[in-house]
Amino acid sequence: MSVYKVLGVMSGTSLDGLDIAYCHIWKEDGKWSFSIKETAEIDYSDEMREYLKNAIHLSEEEHEQLHKDYGIWLGQQSKIFIDELDEEVDFIASHGHTSHHRPKENITFQLGDGQLLANTSGKQVVCDFRTKDVSLKGQGAPLVPIGDKLLFRAYDFCLNLGGISNISFDKNGDRIAYDIGLANMPLNYITHKMGLAYDDEGKQARSGKLDHTLLQRLNNLEYYGLPYPKSTGYEWFTSEIVPMIEASQISNEDLLHTFIHHNCEQIALSVQKHKNKDKPKSKLLATGGGALNQFFIDTLQDKLGTSIEVVVPNKTLIAYKEALVFALMGVLRLEGKTNVLKSVTGATSDSCSGEVFFPETN
Repeated sequence: MSVYKVLGVMSGTSLDGLDIAYCHIWKEDGKWSFSIKETAEIDYSDEMREYLKNAIHLSEEEHEQLHKDYGIWLGQQSKIFIDELDEEVDFIASHGHTSHHRPKENITFQLGDGQLLANTSGKQVVCDFRTKDVSLKGQGAPLVPIGDKLLFRAYDFCLNLGGISNISFDKNGDRIAYDIGLANMPLNYITHKMGLAYDDEGKQARSGKLDHTLLQRLNNLEYYGLPYPKSTGYEWFTSEIVPMIEASQISNEDLLHTFIHHNCEQIALSVQKHKNKDKPKSKLLATGGGALNQFFIDTLQDKLGTSIEVVVPNKTLIAYKEALVFALMGVLRLEGKTNVLKSVTGATSDSCSGEVFFPETN
């Protein structure tokens, strides 16, 4: 039995830092298994965070320079991690950081030059997992459902609460997945205005009150009525949500409280719509930063009711599930197997996506 030893590297839309997970991935009796051995979260400097946050507004030349700079930075961080790890690493699977995602215009871009990442880290790299799917008329997102299908078979629903919320589940033999909508992006935006890195366990949100006017405006957003497959991201947040936050006259605590209720209502609508009616009890795996927010989880369980159990795993899996799945996607790419599902993205076909780079030796 061969074991792949992979570094999964992930930066999410919430811009809270770089996640690195050293994973062992193997196949046993026809089924994929994993073990997350070591992890690290590397905070972005204020300068790097602003650089990435404003990438969408950069000129083509400036954007290309950021792509190179960030690739080198990813390589440096990976090398530091590998040197301290003192373990064998077969390759790095890097998601990069999404700067542009407009699949209707055939545009998606993940920052982090793969060749420079490979050169700087000294390791083989698999990256750019979205472009091929978009070229096949897919959304290029979400990508994590292949990991949900292969690694988390015990759950009826897999919910990720990152910057945005996305869900995946099996329906009529196909894996279905899509971005539900908001999760941590508005919460982080509000807490930063309060001078906080995040709302610890949702205590600030729990102390707030529900604003019914804002809740109704949020629930009426056009995106929620669109059919899947669908995906969204930072552009939608800045154009539709930020103006609502800035125009609001209510307290920050009330904003946090109302956004969590809104998030949970939209998640519950999606889950109830697709729940197997013949199964009395379903399990939902909740991961991503939002799963650490106890008020978020309590509110979600309340909205879902007793027939759906929200399962929050250990903190390592909560925080590093996406990095783990990109490690798996890298393994599947090197094996020439499907790692992006058309049933999820709406592409014309499944694909084996990702570009492969080897360190250049001078």
